[in-house]
Amino acid sequence: MLKPGVVNRRLVGEVIERLEKKGLKIIGLKMMHVSNELASEHYAEHKEKPFYTELVDYITSGPVIAMVLEADDCVTLVRKLCGATKPSESQPGTIRGDYCSHTSHNIIHASDSEESAEREVKLWFKEEEIFDWNDTCAHWY
Repeated sequence: MLKPGVVNRRLVGEVIERLEKKGLKIIGLKMMHVSNELASEHYAEHKEKPFYTELVDYITSGPVIAMVLEADDCVTLVRKLCGATKPSESQPGTIRGDYCSHTSHNIIHASDSEESAEREVKLWFKEEEIFDWNDTCAHWY
């Protein structure tokens, strides 16, 4: 998910381009405003943490771009492209390393496991919003 900071800074195209150039297949994509209810479900594991309210406030502050990506070992690939959550630990060349300077306004969310990805896709997308299509270039990646 591309968070409100990406939309506000007009970086949506650049970030999606980086994901696509890696060979990730976009099978779901939409712009949306996040309700407090959806934000609470998405960040449920952080409810008791001191930064929870800040997470919810940020993700509901403006539109996000929700995506479902597909590739072999997709979760690992996306997390490497994103870089470390803390901007001070993100390497240059990663999405966070190049575009993010504050943890509280992190610009991208990436599922941390296959299980999280499955749960999050069901939260953010209806079944009919996922499009499996024949990627004739997949063998090149």
